[in-house]
Amino acid sequence: MPWDELRPLLWTALQETFHMVGWTTLFTVLLGLPIGVLLVLTDKGGLLRDSRIANAFGLPVNKILGFVVNVGRSFPFLILMIVLIPFTRWVMGLFGTATSIGTDAMIVPLTVGAVPFFARLAETAIREVDRGLVEAAQAMGASVTTIVRKVLVREALPSLVAALTTTVIALIGYSAMAGVIGGGGLGDLAVRYGYRSFDNRTMLVTVLVLVVVVQAVQLVGDFLSRRLSHR
Repeated sequence: MPWDELRPLLWTALQETFHMVGWTTLFTVLLGLPIGVLLVLTDKGGLLRDSRIANAFGLPVNKILGFVVNVGRSFPFLILMIVLIPFTRWVMGLFGTATSIGTDAMIVPLTVGAVPFFARLAETAIREVDRGLVEAAQAMGASVTTIVRKVLVREALPSLVAALTTTVIALIGYSAMAGVIGGGGLGDLAVRYGYRSFDNRTMLVTVLVLVVVVQAVQLVGDFLSRRLSHR
């Protein structure tokens, strides 16, 4: 494909990828971070093993959450997209368009696939917080909400940024796979105009763009993580 024809297609595909990944990242943080925090709070052997939440809910809630998260992580994303087609149509129907294809529709399976992934990373990052800081906050009478906001999340922020960077990079790969079932974006461009048309140039350019985007995300994530760790 001539460059003059490929360039507008590439720009549109890049915008679609940013649209899917951007909104999915937002929903993933809003849903995944609380789940990660709750996995820590409900663990009797965790940082807040003496808290009321751990004593009141404890192991059952932790095990149920852990099971749900593990199930969500066990699905290969391509299979997950197919399994979630009815659910995607239902969710999109709430917004007036009952469809399972398109960039907006792909946000649904992307979010479902990313939330368990990020929740586990967030849980691991929060567990790395120094227990002494938590015990000091508890000794001063800080509430669980205060400990979560001002101790756990704040101290784990560099690791959480690193976890989010890893998640965003995974989402870029997921969004490329979404092109296989009409999700749009760079994956759709590579499959439709590259693979199916036997256009090696289009395939190569798409791969190079994906590499550049991933490298940019990694550099920004590493920079923010370092800055936060030295604040």
